[in-house]
Amino acid sequence: MDFLSYFALGLIIFVVLTLAYGMIAIHDVPYHIAKKRNHPHQDAIHAGGWVSLFTLHAIWPFLWIWATIYHPDHGYSGRPQNRTVPPKPDVPDARIVALEARIAELEALASSKEK
Repeated sequence: MDFLSYFALGLIIFVVLTLAYGMIAIHDVPYHIAKKRNHPHQDAIHAGGWVSLFTLHAIWPFLWIWATIYHPDHGYSGRPQNRTVPPKPDVPDARIVALEARIAELEALASSKEK
């Protein structure tokens, strides 16, 4: 065999190994998305990725959708969940201050009438 035959054989081996590694690397993409989003089913998505590897990635698109549809803050609903609103700081509203002043005025008026 001459040099070109060895080169072609090496090139074929390199291409086959690169494609095999690429297939294995691609199957893990949904798992990494799920892990980044703190998905509650990330282990199932990872196992599904390995199953998808042996089925020539037939279920891979569904795993990708499953991993990306979950949002850490919103869950699966796509909109924010009803969260409790944090209480406002202890800064009195202008209306409350005015009402308290009016109550004090009325109490002073009532106490002066009693005397």
